[in-house]
Amino acid sequence: MRLRQEPGMRNQSALTTFILLGLTEDPQLQNLIFIFLLITYMLSVIGNMTIIFLTLVDSHLKTAMYFFLQNFSFLEISFTSACIPRFLYSLSTGDRTITYDACVSQLFFTDLFGVTEFFLLATMSYDRYVAICKPLHYMTIMNHMACKRFILGCWTITLLIIFPPLTLGLNLEFCDSNVIDHFVCDANPILKISCTDTWFIEQLVIVCSVVIFIMTLVCVVLSYIYIMRTILRFPSAQQRKKAFSTCSSHIIVVSITYGSCIFVYIKPSAKDEMAVNKGVTILTTSISPMLNPFIYTLRNKQVKQAFNEIIKRILLLSKH
Repeated sequence: MRLRQEPGMRNQSALTTFILLGLTEDPQLQNLIFIFLLITYMLSVIGNMTIIFLTLVDSHLKTAMYFFLQNFSFLEISFTSACIPRFLYSLSTGDRTITYDACVSQLFFTDLFGVTEFFLLATMSYDRYVAICKPLHYMTIMNHMACKRFILGCWTITLLIIFPPLTLGLNLEFCDSNVIDHFVCDANPILKISCTDTWFIEQLVIVCSVVIFIMTLVCVVLSYIYIMRTILRFPSAQQRKKAFSTCSSHIIVVSITYGSCIFVYIKPSAKDEMAVNKGVTILTTSISPMLNPFIYTLRNKQVKQAFNEIIKRILLLSKH
């Protein structure tokens, strides 16, 4: 551990390097984790890049729904890229050290992209509400300018919420340990090894997390209550099935995202808490970003059609 002494400050030392313990000490298990994470990361990037590409080039995918999906795919790539490549490097080289600046950057970007996803999921649920409950006004309410404002709003609210605890976290001191019991720079294990009184920051992190969770969940739940009420009023079963199919992909993604968060907030014993947090982090940083493109592609006719058309074009070009 390298500490640099600040001039003129008694007992004031600043950490320059952390050590990330990772998931396991077992070399064989590390190899399996490396292969698993490499495959899920590659599938996640390819899948989400495919959705971004399809929504950009296909004229049928120019509605608000696909504009939000395009942004969601960008966030998924950014979120998983903020932590998985660094862990893959650590597994392949055995180098577990990470600089203080790199650790702070990783914490900032994972929080930024992760929290923005929650607000975007809430926005996407509102979009589905307008599409099903107010179909005649959909194009007017969810016009391109309104969509851009929604996206800007998601990023702005996220920055306003995460900025105070992150700023306070920059003043933490680390006296005895620089070992983080995690594979990413996460707030909880960092606070645990600080020799500063972290009570206020911990409470602030909890408040911010609850505000994000409740705000977005209320929006999602209310949207789907109105959606379900409207769908149930449709006269034919075919209409109900079609309306529900437009929401099914979003419902699955929302369930995975909020479900993983609920696991974190159901307090396990102190012994199991970090193991649960690591497991949930693996789910949210590698498995969810990989699954989401498949959920949206396999359960959405328009995306499937756009994908099939692109494949046909590529095959025709290769023949010529």
